[in-house]
Amino acid sequence: MSRLPRRLRHGEEATLVEHLGELRARLIISLSALAVAFAVAYAFHGHLLDWLNRPLPEQFKKPVTFSPIEPFTTSVWVSLYAALLLALPVIFWQLWAFLAPAFEEHRQRSMALLVAFATVLGLGGVAFGYWVILPPAIHFLTNYDSSHYTILIRARDYYRFATFVLVGVATAFEVPVFVLALVRLRIVTAAKLRSTWRFGIFVMTVIGVLLPGVDPVSTILSVIPLVGLYVLSIGLATFLEPRWRSEAGTSPLPE
Repeated sequence: MSRLPRRLRHGEEATLVEHLGELRARLIISLSALAVAFAVAYAFHGHLLDWLNRPLPEQFKKPVTFSPIEPFTTSVWVSLYAALLLALPVIFWQLWAFLAPAFEEHRQRSMALLVAFATVLGLGGVAFGYWVILPPAIHFLTNYDSSHYTILIRARDYYRFATFVLVGVATAFEVPVFVLALVRLRIVTAAKLRSTWRFGIFVMTVIGVLLPGVDPVSTILSVIPLVGLYVLSIGLATFLEPRWRSEAGTSPLPE
């Protein structure tokens, strides 16, 4: 008998005890995936720290610590962040498998594609943040008023900042998923997006400016992909909305 939780079909009835049993099994799978990912991340945490340290200027390649326990706790926290990132696909899949029976079959397929799309965009956002946003931001900040300060970089604070940058850029890259979800839920229409494209581009520009890039070049480099992703989301919404409407058997909302 399989120990893996069985995914219910849409409309299939189950008792409260069965739902709780399935939820417990999926939580155990998610926590087990996180534990395995943490073991792997900690085994290679030296390589991970070297990777995070590469954007630092040459004189700051080894961040400092200020307590005997800080090197250990910092390495553990960095490994935990990496483990959470590695285990996210499993965690999201278990969450989706638990919630999927509440949706009709055609909506399940749409949501699965959106999740896959969100994963690709998130990875692209992490890569963009690491190679494009983080290096110039670090260079600017470590040289700001350097004649007035003795600048040291604390390991714990730097890794938190790097995580904030990468997560922030990855989240901003999820704009098309957010827009498509609004269209899928019939909150907005593709026609409305097309008619208000100027306002949408303005919002994307503001988001790009608010990202951690602090110099003009990295700010511009942040705005360009966000505007491109927003235009892409309008195109995808225009292409997918008629299919979603025909599947649901409804007519488009008035503009």
